Amino acid sequence: MTAWRLTNVHRRVPPVEPEEGRRRQVLLGHARAVKGQRSRVRGVPAHRGKGLQQFLQTLDGGRISVSAMGVGLAQGALDEAVAYAKERRAFGQSISKFQAIQVKLADMSTEIEAARYLTYKAAVEKDAGRDFSQTAARAKLKTGRLAVRCCEEAVQIHGGYGYIEEYPVCRFYRDAKILTIGEGTDEVQQMIIARGLGA
Repeated sequence: MTAWRLTNVHRRVPPVEPEEGRRRQVLLGHARAVKGQRSRVRGVPAHRGKGLQQFLQTLDGGRISVSAMGVGLAQGALDEAVAYAKERRAFGQSISKFQAIQVKLADMSTEIEAARYLTYKAAVEKDAGRDFSQTAARAKLKTGRLAVRCCEEAVQIHGGYGYIEEYPVCRFYRDAKILTIGEGTDEVQQMIIARGLGA
C-alpha cells in the first residue's frame, strides 16, 4: 500500500444544522472521504509501499490528541462537580463536606493527574522521535475510560440536575463515550498493548 499526497481537493460538504454539524465533526474527526471529488496527485511518494505504516503512525499520533481531549473532558467534569458540590446544600451544609462526595472528587482528581502525565509522556516520546505506539495506546485507553467515569461521577454528584441539558455535565457525559471509540476502540488499544508485551 502506498500513500499519495492529494492537492487541490475540492470538498463539497452539504450544509448541516449546527448541532448536527458538531456531532458529525466529532464522529468523523479529521478524516474526510474525497471520493467523487476532483483532486490531483502530485509526484511519486518518497516511501513507496509504506502507506499502511504511515497510516498506523498517523493513528498513533491521533491517539495522543484523543488522550488530551479525554483529560480535558475529565477535568471539565471534575471542575463542574466541585463547583456544584460547593454550591448545593443539604442537611445544613454544602454537599462538598460529605465524605462520600469528597471521596469521589479526590479519586477523580488523582486519576486525572495520572492520566495527564501519561498523555504528556506519549507526547514527549513522539517529539523525541522515539517509538511511542505503546504509550499512546495506554494513554488513549486510560483517558477515554477516565473521561466516561468522571462524567458519570459528575452527573451523580449533580443528582437529577446532572441529566438536564442546561448543565454542562450532561453534555460532557454524552460526548465522553466517543473517546473510547475514535482513533481505535478500547479493545484495539488493549490488543496493541498486549502485542507490545509479547502476548
